[in-house]
Amino acid sequence: MRLVGLGVGPGDPELLTLAGLRELRAASRIFVPVMSPDEEGRSEAVVRAHLSDDAPVRRLVFALNDDVRGSQQRRNELWDAAGREVAEHLRETGGSAVFATIGDPMVYSTFTYLAETVRRLLPEVEVVLSPGITAMQAAASAAGLHLVEGTESLTLVPVTRELTGLRAALRGGGTVVAYKGGRRLDELRAEIEAAGALDRSVYAEHLGTQQARVLPLSEVDRSVSAPYLSTVVILPPRGGRGEQL
Repeated sequence: MRLVGLGVGPGDPELLTLAGLRELRAASRIFVPVMSPDEEGRSEAVVRAHLSDDAPVRRLVFALNDDVRGSQQRRNELWDAAGREVAEHLRETGGSAVFATIGDPMVYSTFTYLAETVRRLLPEVEVVLSPGITAMQAAASAAGLHLVEGTESLTLVPVTRELTGLRAALRGGGTVVAYKGGRRLDELRAEIEAAGALDRSVYAEHLGTQQARVLPLSEVDRSVSAPYLSTVVILPPRGGRGEQL
């Protein structure tokens, strides 16, 4: 029995790795995360772009958009329910199942929690990770940015709960990437502006899709709500070529 956590990238089917495509084609069932059973998620859209209409794709409902500052009971219940379904499939077939997640399965991924339940129910299962292109890479590529140069550090900060980590990262220098800040974009922008970094910040949303937008953070319309899975890249001050070495 084999469970593969597969990163499908930011949303563009062309950014799926060849290794990932091979895992999809070999799987007896492909599980994809959704917020509602009757809605196609971004992971599923990438998967279906590479497979036939009758591919064995199964949707698993997660509380992907719930506020993390509240109770986590619903999240835990859905993680366990999904894990039980995956474990039951593996137990019945003894084959290989794929869980396709947006981005990379090792970076803030729901797969972590699903795999914990599956391992508990099936200790003998082999869990494999297949990496994917991250949102910060896709955002930097779309904006024509070099994420890091020379001795610069790279700090990835989720801003779902609070902004303390962001403030510390901005003080520390180097490139800072803020994930999942759509609900708090005004606060996020205010912190970046206070740090004197607004002119070095790029905002990205819906990466890899036809609705993708990548633009300077200073140009984002503050009257329009931003999606949860938005990405902000804040570059450090830079000198001329080679000065960061």
